[in-house]
Amino acid sequence: MPDRSAGDHRRNPRRRGEELEKAILTATVEELAEAGYAGLTMERVAARARTGKATLYRRWPGRAELVVDACAASRLSDADLPDTGALRTDVMAALRQLSARLATSHGDILRGLLTEAMHDPEFARLVRERVHSAGPGPIQSVLWRAVTRGEIEPWIPASRRATVAVDLLRNHFLLFGAPVPEAVITEIVDDVYLPLLLAPPSAPPDSPPAPPPNGTDRDG
Repeated sequence: MPDRSAGDHRRNPRRRGEELEKAILTATVEELAEAGYAGLTMERVAARARTGKATLYRRWPGRAELVVDACAASRLSDADLPDTGALRTDVMAALRQLSARLATSHGDILRGLLTEAMHDPEFARLVRERVHSAGPGPIQSVLWRAVTRGEIEPWIPASRRATVAVDLLRNHFLLFGAPVPEAVITEIVDDVYLPLLLAPPSAPPDSPPAPPPNGTDRDG
């Protein structure tokens, strides 16, 4: 017989606060990997997290909000990135880690969510507002290190140039899959990203924002 206790939250230790939220968000990512956004339901997430469906609805009005929060919470953080002491090698390390992550179920989740966003304007809006506002990402932590070392200008981390390397890596993954070859990562960094970061601005830059607290922030 199947183990019914796995889906009956009443038989499990009571969890609250961050512990419960982490369990729900982890369950959401696992469900996305198995069923995709189209097949994900609040009931399945609740069962996997061993909690009640009402608990989910008290925190998230629907699956779209739950999914974007789960994806934001599961991204790579700057703590995962080594400080190599130089901008080029820091960026290379960041792109290698992102490539490795895209080769896992997270890459399949990204493909599914981007496809869903193309057909669901409200879901696309949530992704833009919640995921992008959750933090500028480890690549900007790399850039702030470079600012501190005097390698690039302080306006760079807040400019459109900041995300170009990640954008190019993601586009290559969407077209050709993962892992992204080392030669492609090197080409992105040496032929496009570093020359772009070191080029003068096309117009006088605005005053740069203050660096993230302790030089850190989160993303994926």
